[in-house]
Amino acid sequence: MKKGEKVIFGLVGLIAIVSITNQVWQTANITEEDPGIPYYTTASIELKSKAGKLLRENSCKECHKLFFLNNLTQNVPSPSLDGIGSLREEAWFYDYFSAENPQEIIPSRLKARFQMPSFSHLPEEERRVLAAYMASLKVEDWYLEETRKAAYEKRTGEAYQPE
Repeated sequence: MKKGEKVIFGLVGLIAIVSITNQVWQTANITEEDPGIPYYTTASIELKSKAGKLLRENSCKECHKLFFLNNLTQNVPSPSLDGIGSLREEAWFYDYFSAENPQEIIPSRLKARFQMPSFSHLPEEERRVLAAYMASLKVEDWYLEETRKAAYEKRTGEAYQPE
């Protein structure tokens, strides 16, 4: 090996050692505690099972994300369902799933093929299961407040003032 090659390998090795040492030092000095995943469900195992079957049968994950999972082949700008039960009540979800035209409740600017379909054709019991499950999808209070703050500041460009 030539002298110049030895110098280059030595420098690369030194940079690698310094980089690894820096990463280890930063990881060891983290003082902020990770609050964990903010999303959870209060649903029973039976409700999760029934709702999971209905979500699959109605292809909900073709558009919506749930517990960070979605169909990677679709690019539909639909809302994530994670934590949505912290924003709406079960009765609201039931009315929404029972509506002949859900766009009358939540207007959509999406093309018709990407808009929320009506589930009014489903039996009442299935709409109730979906409503109960959606209402069970909660988010920790600290995360909900952070989300509201970020959305407000993005929308207005002003500092968030909690109510």
